[in-house]
Amino acid sequence: MRKKIESEEFGERGVFDYSKRQKKSLTGKSESVRFVPLGGLEEVGRNMMFFEYQDEIVIIDAGLQFPEDETPGIDFIIPNVSYLEENKERVKALIITHAHLDHIGAIPYIIHKIGNPTIYATNLSKELIIKRQEEFPAKVKLNFQIVKEGDSFKISDNFEAKFFGVPHTVPDSVAVILKTPIGNMCNLGDFRVNYDKKGNPIGLDNFERVAKESIHSLFMDSTNAERPGKTVSDEIVEQNLEKIFKEAQGRIIVGTFASLLDRIYKVIQIADRLGRKVAVSGRSMQENIRIAQGLGYIKTRKGVLIGLDEIHKYRDDKLLILSTGAQGEPNASLMKIINGEHRQIRIKPGDMVIFSSSIIPGNERSVQTLKDNLARQGAIIHHSMLMDLHASGHGFQEDIKTVVRILKPKYFFPIHGYYFMRYSNINNAIEAGVRKENCIIMDNGQVAEIQKTKLGILSETVPAYYVMVDGLGVGDVGEVVLRDRKMLSQEGMLVIITTLDKQSGRILKNPDIISRGFIYLKENKEILDEVRRRIRGMLGRMPVDQPVDSDYFRGMVRDQIGQFLFTKTKRRPMILPVIIEV
Repeated sequence: MRKKIESEEFGERGVFDYSKRQKKSLTGKSESVRFVPLGGLEEVGRNMMFFEYQDEIVIIDAGLQFPEDETPGIDFIIPNVSYLEENKERVKALIITHAHLDHIGAIPYIIHKIGNPTIYATNLSKELIIKRQEEFPAKVKLNFQIVKEGDSFKISDNFEAKFFGVPHTVPDSVAVILKTPIGNMCNLGDFRVNYDKKGNPIGLDNFERVAKESIHSLFMDSTNAERPGKTVSDEIVEQNLEKIFKEAQGRIIVGTFASLLDRIYKVIQIADRLGRKVAVSGRSMQENIRIAQGLGYIKTRKGVLIGLDEIHKYRDDKLLILSTGAQGEPNASLMKIINGEHRQIRIKPGDMVIFSSSIIPGNERSVQTLKDNLARQGAIIHHSMLMDLHASGHGFQEDIKTVVRILKPKYFFPIHGYYFMRYSNINNAIEAGVRKENCIIMDNGQVAEIQKTKLGILSETVPAYYVMVDGLGVGDVGEVVLRDRKMLSQEGMLVIITTLDKQSGRILKNPDIISRGFIYLKENKEILDEVRRRIRGMLGRMPVDQPVDSDYFRGMVRDQIGQFLFTKTKRRPMILPVIIEV
């Protein structure tokens, strides 16, 4: 018997109460679409989700997440695709909404695991995906279907995809209406609303056309859902950039994301109007500009863009440098410039450095370090907290409410962001007219079962834990390794090297002790002497003239020396006993 979803299962603000979630399928044998987020619903980045109907699966986006404080030494975090890998013969398509790494960055790591399905992407997204794919030695040949605004494709027996353009910070950004047997699922990707100088919305006709499709469920970006008001007009950002460019007496260095191609193009145009040559520092930005030029998204006069090896030919007041690394990435161009490691560029007093991008949550400290080091070297710094130098690609509260009012979805799923961001987006949807019992907040790996007139969260879950990329390793760094790394960073380590006679088990020399990140050996002689005395005492209690059980002895050292050190220092370093038998 079908279980009715009662409105009491939702909290006061429309948040689903997981303690009352469904314990089994709502539908039995009736029609339903399963929606599963694999990433992006508990973090900023790693965006990936799929829809499942009978024996068919359609995936939307496959992005990466940049490392956090809790993931030391990790390069990237990607979605867990083990469920899709087990069902790869059922995967019919991978749909890409736009070309930012948090939506395409995981493709080289996962595409072969999920059956190498056809990738539905715009021209720019395709070229940037291919460029990234070529960087991987074990790459597979990708299959693409190019999509344009207004295109519709019959993906499988039960899924059809219709694409429409949305404003964002990278050209060729699209949203998708996934037509299913139970209704139209609309994923807006990352979007914003554009405004003119007077603050009037422009370009809403696309959303008005989509509204005629009768949206069953809307899946909406939540990155800026807690920020009141409207996004800044691009025209205002352009005016502000031009104003401070005119004030610059020396070089201008603009730090931004390599994929913010709309902003990069505006900066190049302004520099050209003011008679400045533009040099690009950062391989990823250089490649992205080259691709955008090839597709006609960036058009420049001959001679405006120059190579880094040519900047010495021009006066400082005739130069603008576009650079990657505005988030404080250690290996990016801007950090190398600041640290004096860049081959062609050093910071000079009077250089104007402009941060024209938003700070990714979690990067605040590294960006602050960038600003501090620039200030120490005499740079003049401008950023978005001082004036509007960046128009976010993610809609603010009024943008979200405007679009929800136009689309009038029956059900609302906030996606892309931390829990509070998505919780705030629920409130936006309610204020825009969606019934609170029809607003569903989920976590990665949960399964929503969607019917024509009802939906619910099942007790079933899909693996969605972090898969970490570290160097060439994918998934080989797990919780145990991360725990060790965090322990080493917080408590340090102590290596105790004991040399024994192989036959008698007697100690041949005083144990050597190496400390890294724990104590300074020269100032803690008493502790070291006591550690050595305890090691000799442990060996003295072993049976005479018998080989020492190495594993047993190492365990004793870890336990007893660890307890002693905690008593003395209130710290628990990682203890690595090493036994050398001669």
